[in-house]
Amino acid sequence: MTVETVGPARFRTVLGHFCTGVTVITTHDGTAPAGFACQSFSALSLEPPLVLFCPAKQSRTWPAIRRAGWFAVNVLAEEQSEVSAAFGARGADKFSSVEWTPAPSGSPVLAGALTWIDCRVEVVHEAGDHYVVVGAVTATGEPSGGRPLLFYRGRYTTAEPERADLGGLLAWAGPDDWL
Repeated sequence: MTVETVGPARFRTVLGHFCTGVTVITTHDGTAPAGFACQSFSALSLEPPLVLFCPAKQSRTWPAIRRAGWFAVNVLAEEQSEVSAAFGARGADKFSSVEWTPAPSGSPVLAGALTWIDCRVEVVHEAGDHYVVVGAVTATGEPSGGRPLLFYRGRYTTAEPERADLGGLLAWAGPDDWL
């Protein structure tokens, strides 16, 4: 069997066809708030409640999160594409254009987010040019009735679920053939 090597450009193009939600991962290291826009976020476990995100090894925010040992996941609403763009940019004061309040850990919760998840850094794994950060969930915000900001094929988009009965999908304890 011949194994092909897939280059970064091709891999990025193909993965662009996987729609993701957009989050902003934030922290406060005791000196200043820090944060970055993140699509590589996922629920990991219900029992115990765990999430994961994957910062690039060259991320300037990751060292602040590592020092603090805490982070908040802000799930962005469909009207927050400018917030995502601000937190995806390098160099600027990302918090100057958005109001925020501290989560129980002190990590910033951004105004207008659909909800938030406060976490303690549990474990970190190296994986290629990124880290896989597992967070133990310590607190959550109330979900709003808004719609999420999504990213698909290099653009922001929004979508409405086709079926209203998929809300319990994450909690599904049955077999893999849930549809």
